[in-house]
Amino acid sequence: MTALLRYQGALLLRSQRWLAPLIAYAALVAVGIRPGDPVSDSLGLVAAGLVPAAAWLVRICVSVEPDAARACTAAAAGPVRVHAAALLTASTGALLAGAAAAAVALLTGDRSGTDPGRAALAGALAVAACALTGAAVGALCSRPLVRRRGHGILAATLGSLLALILAVSPASGAVSALVTAGRSGPVPLPLTALAGALLLAAGAGATTCLVAARRS
Repeated sequence: MTALLRYQGALLLRSQRWLAPLIAYAALVAVGIRPGDPVSDSLGLVAAGLVPAAAWLVRICVSVEPDAARACTAAAAGPVRVHAAALLTASTGALLAGAAAAAVALLTGDRSGTDPGRAALAGALAVAACALTGAAVGALCSRPLVRRRGHGILAATLGSLLALILAVSPASGAVSALVTAGRSGPVPLPLTALAGALLLAAGAGATTCLVAARRS
């Protein structure tokens, strides 16, 4: 699996297609975060923006390899391992981007009346929950489940929006915990949201890997 992860990472970096989602995410963070804003609000924005960014990265990773090369890789390592490596590569990229943005929010946000360590932990949990939720959306809106590019982009856009506004979504729960409850007391730790995101990402990843295996 390590070799596959390196291979998928090299494919992603060489394609330069990762620039678009990360630049868009960086622009959102740069515009949305202002020095002196409550740190919980800034962390909530950082986490929320990661949902569409992660979904976008997943769509890139699972489609960046040409079909012929993908068939050869799947024949050598197995379609499940290949697809799982693509999903893990995209999720890792999203988590790294979220960690960098959260560090900016912690450094520039107003931490008065807030425990810095607790705020950092809450931000890390929210970033992980939103990255995993976005990855699940991207996995379900990409090949092998959705093969047409236009349909996949539309589905990923709508899925990301729903993930941010539906109360049952782990991403929505994590962001709401930071933005709402953080103003009236200690910054809450979105542990439940993270657990839900882990289950959602695992289910989406397992489903798409099994479908990829059946269609290979």
